[in-house]
Amino acid sequence: MNKIDKPDAFDLDAMRRGVADRASAASPPEGKAEISDLARQIASQYAVANYSPSIVIGQLRFLEFFALFAIALGANYFVAEDPGGHFLAGLATGSGGALLALVLMQLSDCYHVSILRGPMRSMGRVLGSWTVAVAVLALANLFFAQNDSAFPSVLSAWYFIGAGYLIIERNLIGLAIRRWGRNGVMERRAVIVGGGKPAKDLIRALEQQPENDIRICGIFDDRNSERSPDVVAGYPKLGTVAELVEFARLAHIDMLVISLPLSAEARIMHLLKMLWVLPVDIRLAAHSNNLRFRPRAYSHVGAVPLLDILDKPIRDWDSVAKRAFDIFFSVLALILLWPVFIATAIAVKTTSKGPVLFVQKRHGFNNEVINVLKFRSMYTEMSDPSAKLAVTKNDPRVTPVGRFIRKTSIDELPQIFNVLRGDLSLVGPRPHAVAGQTRDKTFAEIVEGYFARHRVKPGVTGWAQINGWRGEIDTDDKIKFRTAYDLYYIENWSLLFDLKILFLTPIRLLNTDNAY
Repeated sequence: MNKIDKPDAFDLDAMRRGVADRASAASPPEGKAEISDLARQIASQYAVANYSPSIVIGQLRFLEFFALFAIALGANYFVAEDPGGHFLAGLATGSGGALLALVLMQLSDCYHVSILRGPMRSMGRVLGSWTVAVAVLALANLFFAQNDSAFPSVLSAWYFIGAGYLIIERNLIGLAIRRWGRNGVMERRAVIVGGGKPAKDLIRALEQQPENDIRICGIFDDRNSERSPDVVAGYPKLGTVAELVEFARLAHIDMLVISLPLSAEARIMHLLKMLWVLPVDIRLAAHSNNLRFRPRAYSHVGAVPLLDILDKPIRDWDSVAKRAFDIFFSVLALILLWPVFIATAIAVKTTSKGPVLFVQKRHGFNNEVINVLKFRSMYTEMSDPSAKLAVTKNDPRVTPVGRFIRKTSIDELPQIFNVLRGDLSLVGPRPHAVAGQTRDKTFAEIVEGYFARHRVKPGVTGWAQINGWRGEIDTDDKIKFRTAYDLYYIENWSLLFDLKILFLTPIRLLNTDNAY
């Protein structure tokens, strides 16, 4: 691809900034769009999450490292003359050789799905990388290690057993990937936005790619049947773009591909401002455009270029790391805070009638409704499960114990069990009640782009909370600032950022001005 100056009519960076401009973003309506029976039926087919290729490849790397390492230890144990005396050397040699082999295979492009799907075509590169890694160890031993008469035998056994393992394992992995591809288990599910000839050209181009891992789930277009046929290249038009938002919340979709020419910038921007609230990759088909941007702006399906507009936040291994972070610190919190749990449960139960815990429906990831646990802080007969009426200062519905645990946020502690269950994360945008509103307007009516805060899993604490935006939401500005801080968190997420928020939370909770 040749890098050229971008024309004034279409500025990719300006588009990304425009989509990220929360002040001008247009959110979908608060109510769910009613999708057709066909769209609902197809969405049900993709209701189960698929395997992420990045996760599968990462797991394969771990498998090959530990397998080659284990073979090294086995060769040392069964072949070496004094296995115990060379155990530490065997550990160093085995781990170093296995790691070097993985690095060389990575540099040789042996960890792409297309390569794994047809293993025999790349077996030369795999075995070549393994051979070079073992050869490097042999040279290192020759020049730097003490003379060990059994080392060549150990190294030879490791090499041949390791080579046999790689041949068998790669063929089994290839068989599994091909089967997963046929069954739809490991694929990237895509929806085409925009119909007509551009969509037909895109679909035909994708179908011609021999290593295509895209499964097209349908087409959505606002235009009528005269301008946009109901069936394009064998794929049905399932509804409008507004209905696509609801469809993507019922089905596990990985990618939205907009099949419009770059010259239609105004229409593209309109679509993006509706779709950026979804936790999916958004791409712009670029196969039929003569313009070319810098190479890193593109991703490819075979030879078909797609312009990367927005990426799904906290994806693949980042999501695995965040989940591990949540589990570790949740278990640690339970170990440290169990006396607080017991004391609070006793206080709630003995000072007012009703259950200890209170369940409230709130918006979770991708706008799904989840049941969030809290210590009950209101009189049972006055409780408000929908949270339509926000708690105010000196609210008569709140019990004396409830007033204390609300001010100190102790009432939120049971949400740690939501974290362990997977409904919440420890850190993220706070989950607001489904019927949450300020005066007579819902949050979505006040804040344009409000639902974009649901692109990640909500959290027990968050960036907005430690910056003072917690407690009663009695003005439009309070929910606007909360949302702005939440969106900043999503765009700048890292594990260190989570750690910072987590450790600042107890300190910032000392400020109870807005907590009633």
